[in-house]
Amino acid sequence: MTDLDFEKIAYGGDWNPEQWDRDVWREDVRLFREAGIDLLSINIFAWTMLQPDEDTYDFTHLDEIFTLLHAHGMRVCLGTATAAHPAWMATRYPDILRVDAQGRKRKFGNRHNSCPSSPTYRRFAPRLAGALAERYAAHPALALWHVSNEFSGACYCERCEGRFREWLRARYGTLEALNHAWNARFWNQTVTDWDEIVAPNVLSVQAHDRRTVLQGLSLDYLRFNSDNILDTYVLEERAIRAHHPDAVITTNLMGAYRSLDYRAWAPHLDVIAWDSYPGGRDTPPRTAMLHDLMRGLKDGQPFLLMEQTPSQTNWQPFNALKRPGVMRLQSYHAVAHGAEAVMFFQMRRSPGAGEKFHGAVIEHHGRADTRVFREVAALGEELRRLGNVTLGKRIRSRTAVWFDWESWWASENSLGPSQALDYVEQVAQMYDALYANGVAVDLVGPGSDLSGYEVLAAPVLYLLHPETVDALSAFVKRGGHLVTTFLSGVADVSDRVFPGGPPGPLRALLGLWVEEIDALAPEVTNRIVLSEPLGELKGAYDCNLLFDIIRVEGAEVLGTYEGDFYAGTPALTRHAYGEGYAWHVASSAEPEFLRKLFGHLCREQRVEPTYPNLPVGVEAVVRGDDDDHVLFLLNHGSQAVTVPLVEAVRDLLGGGIVKDEVRLPPYGVLVGRPTR
Repeated sequence: MTDLDFEKIAYGGDWNPEQWDRDVWREDVRLFREAGIDLLSINIFAWTMLQPDEDTYDFTHLDEIFTLLHAHGMRVCLGTATAAHPAWMATRYPDILRVDAQGRKRKFGNRHNSCPSSPTYRRFAPRLAGALAERYAAHPALALWHVSNEFSGACYCERCEGRFREWLRARYGTLEALNHAWNARFWNQTVTDWDEIVAPNVLSVQAHDRRTVLQGLSLDYLRFNSDNILDTYVLEERAIRAHHPDAVITTNLMGAYRSLDYRAWAPHLDVIAWDSYPGGRDTPPRTAMLHDLMRGLKDGQPFLLMEQTPSQTNWQPFNALKRPGVMRLQSYHAVAHGAEAVMFFQMRRSPGAGEKFHGAVIEHHGRADTRVFREVAALGEELRRLGNVTLGKRIRSRTAVWFDWESWWASENSLGPSQALDYVEQVAQMYDALYANGVAVDLVGPGSDLSGYEVLAAPVLYLLHPETVDALSAFVKRGGHLVTTFLSGVADVSDRVFPGGPPGPLRALLGLWVEEIDALAPEVTNRIVLSEPLGELKGAYDCNLLFDIIRVEGAEVLGTYEGDFYAGTPALTRHAYGEGYAWHVASSAEPEFLRKLFGHLCREQRVEPTYPNLPVGVEAVVRGDDDDHVLFLLNHGSQAVTVPLVEAVRDLLGGGIVKDEVRLPPYGVLVGRPTR
């Protein structure tokens, strides 16, 4: 991880003093100190204050804020303020306004409202970032840089179309190659000049966000849009480095966010930072999966929890309060999975507008004797006592789940076979199954080093790069166990189906080919019947959604369909390949099937649970190695539980030595270090 020079887990969040007068600033800082806050993200949405017109910069307010925070021992995560452009800029330079997927040009308002291809945006945004760097690079309070905020969305204007054409010319070289990649003779979609290419919105080929009649075109626009928005980040990053060469620069990501390929972004970020907002239906393993996805973007390096709410959100249908203890639990959940900062949005509730009902450390009444503030202050004191004990420590995982943005895009762009397919849900089901077996899990993808893993789940490997085929084949050949599912090996990098059908170039690895794919409404189920027990996996299990109808070519049939016209055909196969095995699950199987399957594979590969004999609802995570590690026990339940300990640990939060067992209250946490 890039050296952030933290002495402890950083604690703080987004502070927007531009919304308040100076008397409130001073009171906020007093309360921040009381709560143990030491890192503030500032200047996120202050572009007009900094640049009231085209030729003027005014850093008066920002200078005062820096001086105030530094005087009170606090550090700054400095935003570049470019997430929402000024009204004067939109009026004078309308090229900065986006065009939406319906072909409508935006007016000024909201945020994420700048066209990434706009010459105006590309001129003024890096110029402001450079001016900030020139002024504050040497300031002792500056800890890191925060470029823009939650990059998102897409633009379909003529300038983006023009840049898209340039992007395509660089990718394909010739129109012949492009037309072939897109299978453009379908419905006479062939183009004979680069200028004939149009963006894939609802006015052209896109039925809506996730259905399109020319998948190659839409897939390439998703790639282009991710690259084009990344390019605007890089412009600001370079402008900062021109004045601050050793700066730590990042932006806040959003977990499994569909529009941007974060694996392509990760090399450009010095440290991964992300915003975690689990909703009421999000389970602990789903939140853990997103932490692990973010950690996996830079090969397991620790990350920053840049935003979470201390109490409630304002944008979900029903914005329930976090129950007492849940904010603390979720904070340590992030730390357990690799976070080296715990930060909130927001520090003080906005006095008006869109986020006035979003939770904050300091509520509208400005008091320190509220439940939320007391919880925040108590966590601040615990993090102070915890110190640097977790910093730099990694999680050692021997199991992994494959997550690939391009397979996500391509599998959901298609007209068929099922509109109910949810790529992230299929990934999450695999993660849930490994999580339920108590093992540490990484999220990996194209370009990841697979050498340390014994079990790898790769659901819906729809789109395959040759390098991915080579990596998965090498993984199995050297002794790994790979699990694939339906809709694997369907198409190449342009979303052209492989000759011979699925699983395409995985055919030799899996020892089978798919003759047909049945797609039924999600409520319609079949059953997978095991021919013989695999550990706990025995009997029959429900499956639904999609059903590969398989012909084996060397694979061993371990389970068959119970019903329909393909009753008795393979539904679970295993194929020996080199020293390992490639498994294929032909339908979306119920959770118990997956839990038991992965339990069997982990035992076969001698992958032990992180911690034995855990009660239901308790998660164990270990950061560090055998010689120096920290144990996290997290009770995600609303009832107290007793956890037996395999060895005595020093309680790093409460103090003292804990032996034999520990009682965790509802939403309770133990952070311990072995005494040996």
